[in-house]
Amino acid sequence: MPVPFKTLLIATKNKGKLNEFASLFAAFGVDVLSLHDRPELGDVEEAGTTFAENALLKARTIAERTSLPVLADDSGLCVTALGDAPGVYSARYAGEHGNDAKNNEKLLSELRRVVDGPLARAQDGAEYLSEARFVCALALYLPETGEAIQVEGVCHGVILAELRGTGGFGYDPLFYLPTLQKTMAELTVAEKNELSHRSQALRTLRQTKLTL
Repeated sequence: MPVPFKTLLIATKNKGKLNEFASLFAAFGVDVLSLHDRPELGDVEEAGTTFAENALLKARTIAERTSLPVLADDSGLCVTALGDAPGVYSARYAGEHGNDAKNNEKLLSELRRVVDGPLARAQDGAEYLSEARFVCALALYLPETGEAIQVEGVCHGVILAELRGTGGFGYDPLFYLPTLQKTMAELTVAEKNELSHRSQALRTLRQTKLTL
């Protein structure tokens, strides 16, 4: 299904997410805007109980306010040992929205509380506390037709016992990819764009739903 838009509003103020999406869309000649470009729009409350519900809510609300095609994501970290927490509360896990340092600190504290015995080790000897996955739900809302297109991407890894790397954002310094022997925060932009949960969701959107 061709979608002939050249401007796309990304419903986020998160600079890390915006940079990833802008990089991913650059090859297709799509101009990317963010909520920083439209501060009058305000925030959309993430009232859903799943990533998919929150992504659609944000995309539809912002598209109806602007009459622009809108791509919204809701993404987060699901940690096996914590019953898939923090999940949809990932960005505000420690109480303050977007405080990466406090969120990582709380995650390690909660894991150390529930994980008993010696820690597991990855192939390179890195100690980790639990298996985990990053999940990204994307919703593209097209106001001219009222159509909503939704996909999801998942990236599997483990949570290290200590932070590694200075790149990325969020839980990236704790999320370790055994196959690459790196955390998300140690990846180059090209590496992250190849395998992140966001890039996988966008690849699915592009390959199965859109012709950009």
